[in-house]
Amino acid sequence: MPRFSSCLMRLAVAALLVCGAAPAWAAAGDWAANEEARTRLIAASGAVGAAQQLSAGLEFELSDGWKTYWRSPGDAGFPVSADWSASENVAAVEFGWPVPHRFSLFGLETFGYAERVVFPLSVTPEVPGAPVRLAASVDYLVCAEVCIPHSAEVDLTLPAGPQTPAREAFLIERFRSQLPSESSGLALESAVLAGDRLEVRLASALPLSDPDVLVEAPRGWSFGPPDKTIAEDGRSALLSLPVIEGKRTDAPLVGTPVTLTLTDVNRGLERAVTLAPPAAGALETAPRALPQTGLLAALGLAVLGGLILNLMPCVLPVLSIKLLSAVGHGGRARGPVRLSFLASAAGILFSFLVLAGGAIALQATGVALGWGIQFQQPVFLAAMAAVVTLFACNLFGFFEIPLPGWLSGAARLGDDHSLGGHFVTGAFATLLATPCSAPFLGTAVGFALSRGPLEILAIFAALGVGLALPYLLIAAAPGLATALPRPGPWMVTLRRILGLALVGTAVWLLSVLAVQLGLTAALLLGGLLAALGALFYARHRGWLGALPTRAGAGVVVAAGLALAAVGGGGPTGQVRSADAAYDWVPLDEAAIAGHVAAGRVVFVDVTAEWCITCQVNKTLVLDTRTIQAALGGEGIVTMQGDWTRPDPAIADYLASFGRYGIPFNAVYGPKAPQGIALPELLSESLVLEALAAAGPEASPALAAE
Repeated sequence: MPRFSSCLMRLAVAALLVCGAAPAWAAAGDWAANEEARTRLIAASGAVGAAQQLSAGLEFELSDGWKTYWRSPGDAGFPVSADWSASENVAAVEFGWPVPHRFSLFGLETFGYAERVVFPLSVTPEVPGAPVRLAASVDYLVCAEVCIPHSAEVDLTLPAGPQTPAREAFLIERFRSQLPSESSGLALESAVLAGDRLEVRLASALPLSDPDVLVEAPRGWSFGPPDKTIAEDGRSALLSLPVIEGKRTDAPLVGTPVTLTLTDVNRGLERAVTLAPPAAGALETAPRALPQTGLLAALGLAVLGGLILNLMPCVLPVLSIKLLSAVGHGGRARGPVRLSFLASAAGILFSFLVLAGGAIALQATGVALGWGIQFQQPVFLAAMAAVVTLFACNLFGFFEIPLPGWLSGAARLGDDHSLGGHFVTGAFATLLATPCSAPFLGTAVGFALSRGPLEILAIFAALGVGLALPYLLIAAAPGLATALPRPGPWMVTLRRILGLALVGTAVWLLSVLAVQLGLTAALLLGGLLAALGALFYARHRGWLGALPTRAGAGVVVAAGLALAAVGGGGPTGQVRSADAAYDWVPLDEAAIAGHVAAGRVVFVDVTAEWCITCQVNKTLVLDTRTIQAALGGEGIVTMQGDWTRPDPAIADYLASFGRYGIPFNAVYGPKAPQGIALPELLSESLVLEALAAAGPEASPALAAE
């Protein structure tokens, strides 16, 4: 294994740590504060870009013991309200209400928020691309032992310019994910009046923690806290609420439209229903079931999925490093070979645990999670392109710099092999493996990300064990490596060939960056990396004397990361090629039910430029003549979700199927209104069978095949 410079090791570790990291720029207005609370406006980006809609939030921080109110405050209080008339270049502001919490005091039931809340805002500019001034006059009530009304003036100006994620984006998305939605995994089974009680049955795709139901009924009616009966499996519950008849209405409750908000901690679902006696109680469609997988089964799937990940296209770019590592052990003693492969396995496990830690941290902030989401971050892509370029230059023989003395002296095995180098190789393999979703991996990751920190750590560790199994096998039987031919001049040619494979990987990373930041930014970074390679080559040839390689590499890489951090680009376009026999329309989950009701079949493809398995599915299946003809048939709608850049709506859609990675494909139709999820690796027969199973409207097109 070639020696690595300390700069290279630091870059590899840094690239691992930046996955999923967000830039640190702020987009927030000034606080309007009093002793009980303070409020301000925040935005998810520092400029307006060319977006038709901007993401913002009205943030409240409440002092200890104080609370403010939901849109329907309950037996007392009044909701937060905002007047946006002073705003400039604002056509509309959509105000979102996160799931509230119940407060019971002296027989009164109220609903609201304590400590901190952000009301997500969807702002529509009158002129997209022009500066926006968001200004509001906010009226709100805060209560503790006493109640105090307040008014506040808040504003925030967003300039023209490319959109760059602000550090407030995670906070906004955390509370946006708490808006009641179809992707919550909750479903209303029935709501009936039984005497003086309202009985609500709900189901959940995830185990219930603290279910509740909030009732918005005509003035004069109220409801006490529910008695809760939760099923043994935790996935359904009966909530029985006492009906308190008010003195200010003569309207009967039977036949009255009400709004029910089902909640479970921070997830919720709204349903408008007409209350009726038990005989007339109507059942609603049960929620889409997520995989019913236990922890032991999920751990087994994780090990198997990690093992299969070695065979996926995403791991092929690091085949050069694996192969060179193996052939470099030819003729060596068994002990050092065993230690070197154990070091590579340790690097894989370490990087998976770092990914698990990042997932836990992001989950705690409410950010939408997904497998491979670090490839949505331009800084990560730039760092990886730089690391791959340095690896390629090392394989070409442009530089041979040993590890630093403190590590070399402690860990060297001799003959250009070091434990540190093998450790970095394992970590690097993991990073480039994460865009792929292998069979069984999606189920295991979905199980982990829908649970708590311990499950996430356990599943990610099992994934690491699976990916590291080939290394562990050779560590157990080092004769598999020592039987290879001894290193010699033939390895120089092999190294150059494998270096070209890494150059191809760098080009691929730059192509993904071009989608996110634009072609100009990707070409500039590519030019910087090419200049870095030229400098190393010139020094190798002795043309530049003792060039300070570490300083030169550091300057070029820093410039590249800065370019990725400040670069901006337009919205991501369609990933699919334009020569298809049908038109892809953007994924719109809300529109699927309408298409199905009209008798159409909907084929959904969630993909990304950085997902190599997605591109393999495209080339080998979706772009074939057979599937092109089938998807272009009468009565078939093709929807595509492009996850090259972060998109919470796509993340929520994947989560509704218990998936957190791509590729993902599903087929809906009259016979499958809830959708048929397809495996990660597609085949023509699988797609055709799913289209035929979804509804009769698909059969004419398929019969032609």
